Amino acid sequence: MRLGKTARGVLAALSILILLVMYVPLAVVFINSFSTSTSLSWPPPGFTLEWWVRAANSAGALSAISTSVQVALISTLVSLVLGTLIAIGLQRYDFFGRDAISLLVILPIALPGIITGVALNNAFRTMMGVPLSIWTVVIAHATFCIVTVFNNTIARLRRMGTSLEEASADLGAGLWTTFRLVTFPQLRSALVAGGLLAFALSFDEIIVTTFTAGSGVTTLPIWILNNMFRPNQAPVVAVIAVVMVLVSIAPIYFAQRLSGAEQKVP
Repeated sequence: MRLGKTARGVLAALSILILLVMYVPLAVVFINSFSTSTSLSWPPPGFTLEWWVRAANSAGALSAISTSVQVALISTLVSLVLGTLIAIGLQRYDFFGRDAISLLVILPIALPGIITGVALNNAFRTMMGVPLSIWTVVIAHATFCIVTVFNNTIARLRRMGTSLEEASADLGAGLWTTFRLVTFPQLRSALVAGGLLAFALSFDEIIVTTFTAGSGVTTLPIWILNNMFRPNQAPVVAVIAVVMVLVSIAPIYFAQRLSGAEQKVP
């Protein structure tokens, strides 16, 4: 489809406007992390590295980063295992209720975070009597991180077909041997991309975390929320926010590169 000159101009203007609305606020946060103003007045009266030094020496911020990384890594590992098994089960086997199960697997990513958080909070505390801790946060994050792994894996399985797996079975290989030597090598990049997206999704999650974290569990988003309006903490929060953006961008970037590389393969 070919667009006229006017249509291209309007489309370009709208695209630029949308990008500005999305990324100018992020640029402001980045600039404010170097501002000499403790109230983040605009424009910045001066620039300093003091807040970056304070953030690097902040025990609370470093502990929150460590907690977020731990939760994200464990949630990602759980999601990789369960998401892959579910995708293989739904794609390779035909049974009653398969479409319904597929919908239920994907649904958590579409539900509002506050609904998921309230539901899990009630399930842990009221129904099961489980005290909130870092493990309840991991379970909560895994419920929606599974979706990213599942979507990547099932899409790859559909592209792969079953001919190589059937040939492996005809040659006498068992299920585990076929998976290890045939299926997994073809799934590897999809799993890496899904795992990177799951990590990024877990690392910056706050709504579900707020409802499922115990009193002693502080992830990075919760730390930012708790310190955002404290006196003289705004610049340090801006620094941590920049770090959080960079950590979140990295896995998304590499996941996109992996997906793009796979699409170029003939």
